[in-house]
Amino acid sequence: MEKIIHKLIRRLNRKMAIKFGLQIQKHAKAISRASLPKFANTPENLLIELPRRIINPDRMFIGNDVSIGPDSFFIAMTHYPTKNMEGREKPERYQTFDSKIVIGDRVTATANLQIAAQKEIIIEDDVMFASNIHINDGLHGYSSAETPYKSQPIIRISPIVIKKGCWIGQNVIVFPGVTIGENCVVGANSVVTRSIPNQCIAIGNPARVIKKWDRDKQEWLSTDSKS
Repeated sequence: MEKIIHKLIRRLNRKMAIKFGLQIQKHAKAISRASLPKFANTPENLLIELPRRIINPDRMFIGNDVSIGPDSFFIAMTHYPTKNMEGREKPERYQTFDSKIVIGDRVTATANLQIAAQKEIIIEDDVMFASNIHINDGLHGYSSAETPYKSQPIIRISPIVIKKGCWIGQNVIVFPGVTIGENCVVGANSVVTRSIPNQCIAIGNPARVIKKWDRDKQEWLSTDSKS
């Protein structure tokens, strides 16, 4: 009899846990919206799903009707190293930054969108991100192999612009100084190290243009361009 009672309790607990989980899922978007931090502006109908990390939101300008999936990480850096990146000994000198992140209207991301700005990152209207996208306008220094890389300065800091209407595929990395032109497609697993002209399809590591849109023919044309 005791075994039967324990079995019933386990079943009840499991049912209660499932019911509780469904209730959380039902209200997740409302909770995500209600718990948003204060940004530099006041966007309308903004959703950045939980869990998320947003550091220095007062340096971020977000458009209306933006929808970002869970596990996003946005940071507009003011100094480096941050506390969690300090080594055993604190540096004598910190880098300081006047950073800004700008996201336009109706931008969407499936999940795990990472944006780190030391200078400026601009994402224009109607950009569509898949999952696991990394955008950083600076790189960790690596001038010495005898010092932990987390203790070396941020280098190659240069603004990034992703222009309106782009589609950025799964697992894409965008490097400092890159401008991705209007209505471009960047294929999955690409590493964008150089700028891409308007209305192009680019793939690879490093990403290269493989097709351009022909307005007269209204179709994509293959190209041997390495730009």
